[in-house]
Amino acid sequence: MLRSLRFAALLGGLILSASALAKDVDPATYGYPLHNPFEATIASTPPDLRPKLPADSDIDQDDYTLNLRPEREQILPDNFWAVKKLRYRLAKQDHPAPLIFLIAGTGAPYTSSLNEFLKKLFYQAGYNVVQLSSPTSYDFMSAASRFATPGVSSEDAEDLYRVMQAVRAQHPKLAVTDYYLTGYSLGALDAAFVSKLDETRRSFNFKKVLLLNPPVNLYTSISNLDKLVQTQVKGINNSTTFYELMLAKLTRYFQDKGYIDLNDALIYDFQNSKEHLSNEQLAMLIGTSFRFSAADIAFTSDLINRRGLITPPKTKITEGTSLTPYMRKALQCDFNCYLTDQVIPMWRARTDGGSVLQLVNQVSLYALKDYLHDNNKLAVFHNADDVILGPGDLGFLRTTFGDRLTVFPYGGHCGNINYRVNSDAILEFFRG
Repeated sequence: MLRSLRFAALLGGLILSASALAKDVDPATYGYPLHNPFEATIASTPPDLRPKLPADSDIDQDDYTLNLRPEREQILPDNFWAVKKLRYRLAKQDHPAPLIFLIAGTGAPYTSSLNEFLKKLFYQAGYNVVQLSSPTSYDFMSAASRFATPGVSSEDAEDLYRVMQAVRAQHPKLAVTDYYLTGYSLGALDAAFVSKLDETRRSFNFKKVLLLNPPVNLYTSISNLDKLVQTQVKGINNSTTFYELMLAKLTRYFQDKGYIDLNDALIYDFQNSKEHLSNEQLAMLIGTSFRFSAADIAFTSDLINRRGLITPPKTKITEGTSLTPYMRKALQCDFNCYLTDQVIPMWRARTDGGSVLQLVNQVSLYALKDYLHDNNKLAVFHNADDVILGPGDLGFLRTTFGDRLTVFPYGGHCGNINYRVNSDAILEFFRG
């Protein structure tokens, strides 16, 4: 009973903070159990602390395709057949209802686990929901991006906006009362630029926009993630790779349990076992995940644009061609390498020059400061311990958003979005 009363009191405080008096949520009453930002980023929320949501079988949903870049049919090799058309997911209500667009994070497809969670959350609350891939995902790059070189936020927003318009045109009978927008991680940054674009285009007139754990300075965020791969991990040497170390730990863990149980609680339970990962190992795991995302982006962008940095331009790739040599080369290129080798030259060619500092400012929230400061329909939920934040980032958010910023004490990078307190606050913001 005491726990229920505390939860109700906390929820009331969060609802108030999200809609009127945004503040730093008190760590003593927050209740999120993972205080290690690396653990939270990887393990997310323990299942018993998540909201109860409908099963997929209870949702009227389907996947659809858009043929937005037909010219890529000849450019992309045959083994890219699955991404020559853009796929998205739509969950429909059987009555007039608002529609919310969800934008996935770095390198993530529309079916990412967080997009799936948010879909169920909003669908249960009565929304039509459209799930979109990140402009940095290889499917979006292949089938929707004009330049297939994501990283310039205004250009990525243009591509997303065209996709959103095409989605609406594909469902003329869908009864939509209002339009809303949200995204997590890089998708949150994208959402801010899409919202700004809509101020002039007026195609959707988004009623409310929520940014979940956005990068403030995109260069700072990707630099933070790149550095995680360089973490010195005890037990790793020339004969023992990081992956071998991880496999050995998981093997011993399942041997102790006596069975293999792969479910949402696995990582949380694993981190409470004697085989738990150290901070250094967790950091490298997070960094490695983002390095694979960077490799996908670099490889796909180079292939489509025939730059010859990873795949020689005259190389013919068929369904039987092994992509391993190219991906191995791509893995040597981190996000900073991708920006230097592909984004900056493309940007300079389109803008007749410009310094790297100018690009960094143009692709970050800095470029939208006045718009974000003066527009009350936008808000931010962030975590004080988010690994993508750098010095001054939270200060910028406080100055820019004021009482439209809610800062949670724990959660790492997006780890607490599916915590029931956070999810209730998210819904309350949109209902506000």
